[in-house]
Order: sequence, then structure tokens, then C-alpha cells
Amino acid sequence: MTTILAIESSCDDTSAAVLRDDRILSNVIASQKVHEQYGGVVPELASRAHQQNIIPVVDAALRQADVSSQSIDAVAFTRGPGLLGSLMVGVSFAKGFAQARNIPLVEVNHLQAHVLSHFIRRDDNTLPQFPFICLLVSGGHTQILLLRDYFDMEVLGQTIDDAAGEAIDKAAKIMDLGYPGGPVIDRLAKEGRDDAYHFATPAIPGYDYSFSGVKTSFLYFLRDHLKEDPQFIEHHRADLCASIQACIVDFLLRKLERAVIASGVRQVAIAGGVSANSRLREGLQRLGKKHHWEVFIPPFQFCTDNAAMVGIAGYYKYLRNDFADISLPPYAR
Repeated sequence: MTTILAIESSCDDTSAAVLRDDRILSNVIASQKVHEQYGGVVPELASRAHQQNIIPVVDAALRQADVSSQSIDAVAFTRGPGLLGSLMVGVSFAKGFAQARNIPLVEVNHLQAHVLSHFIRRDDNTLPQFPFICLLVSGGHTQILLLRDYFDMEVLGQTIDDAAGEAIDKAAKIMDLGYPGGPVIDRLAKEGRDDAYHFATPAIPGYDYSFSGVKTSFLYFLRDHLKEDPQFIEHHRADLCASIQACIVDFLLRKLERAVIASGVRQVAIAGGVSANSRLREGLQRLGKKHHWEVFIPPFQFCTDNAAMVGIAGYYKYLRNDFADISLPPYAR
């Protein structure tokens, strides 16, 4: 058996997890509330909070797992992409921990970790079989991936500008719904009509996406209606949330459906922060029933950034003896 300590610090969540082979013993996350007043993540504040959180979070993960630091066989860490200052905290801690105990380091790509979270073994889940297609969608990334192996991922389509999650958060910010806005829009959308308003999505070739025009269309729509009714957002907030969410999520699913049909693959998954969105989860399930796909939807705890997903990616790299050199720096992109 292999026991891995995993570290995740790519953005504003400090997380540590302990895995024994492909099962989780602990997964501790410390979120940063300081960014709410600014309507988004402030990089300098994020890195400072990581410095304060990293040792207590790792200590809590080891205690919850009932594992001593001397029992750890390897340290997996998020090397990138992400905020450089935040990454440096996690990378530096991982290096120090590994060097002090003379155990190997395993560097993990944050995006691959999101996808590989589907391979965390639980008592009630079935693991995907290769090949399968995964829609990776978050605040910073939107990609349709074809997986032939754990680390053999082909990009079939991706956003050419903004990510879907960023577009949703921007819509929430325009309506002054707070940060993060995605969960608020999802909740309010359940009270509104998704066909109340329509926002255009661009005709992008192939399986690529573009969301900058959707944001602009939404902004101009509100600008024009607020001239006639300064309380327009307050009077129609639920319908606005339902309509913009439907525009973005249905655009995601249309492209995904086309890509999966063209590939002939029968197993389909979603991953990333936006995979927690109820419309996306329900829409994928409907497509699965329509096309007789086997659908994989992550538990909510694995949608947002967490160290468990870093640990499972690190585990499969460990099995291949794919270790990192102590000199490797983090990377933002």
C-alpha cells in the first residue's frame, strides 16, 4: 500500500489530503472569505492566506487520516496552472516536507487532477473505462477532452477566450449577487423561467467555445433595460439568472453532445467547479438517457479545488515512478 500526502494551493483554497492507494483517508479544505468583499480573488491576499493556512491544514489532514508524517511515502502537489503566488506556497511546503523525509515528489497538473477525480475509489462508485470524454469546465478553463489513458488527454475543443465559469461569475457580479456568484445564480435560477430572455451564443467552428460575447450581450441587455426601469434587476432577478444560466449551460452541452456522437465513445463525464451546477448535471443525465451513454458526475466535494484530486493523480504517477525534481518551479499557465 502507498500513502500519499497531497497539497493543493492553486487559487484561494488551501487543501491537504491523505490517500492510501486510490482511497481517501482525509481531505481538508480551508477557504478564504477575505475575497468576498472584493468580488473576486485578490492574488496577493490569497498567497498570504495560504501561508497562514498550509501548516494547520496539513496537520489536520494527517490527524484525520490517523497517519504520522513518517508514514507518508510520497508528496503530490499542484504545480500549475494557477496563481503563481498561491502555487509557490504549496510547492515550497511540498518540497520541504519531501526533502526532510527523503521521499519522492510528484508534480500534478491542476486540470488533469480535476478529470482524474473520477478515479477516487468509494464504496458506491463505478470507475470510468478508457476511452471516455470529459467536459472540464471551471472559472478558468473550459475544455472537451478525450481520455485514452490517465495522462493521455486529447483536447477536442476549448474556449477561445473566457471560460464558462468566468462568464457565470461575471453575470453574477453585474447583478451584484456576491462572490462566488455561480452557486447564487444556480439557486435563484430554480425560481425563474429559463426562456424569459435570450442571449446569443457565437457560431464557433468545431467543438470550441466562446463566452466573451455572451457576457457582452448580457451587459448590454441590462444596460438598455435599466434605462427604462432602474429596478429591472431586482424585479426580474430569478428570470435573469435562469436565462443566462440556460444560455451558457445549454451551449456547453450542445457542443459536448456533438463531440461525443462524432467520437463514438459511450462514456461521458464532467469535472471542474461548474460541474456542481444543477442544470449541467441534469442536462448531462438527460443526454445520457437519450443516447444510452454511461454518465459520470462527480460528488460535490470533488467539483471545487481540493487536494484529494491531486492525490489520485499523484497516485497514478507514483505507480509509474514519475517523480519530480526538487528544482521544478510552479507555473501559472
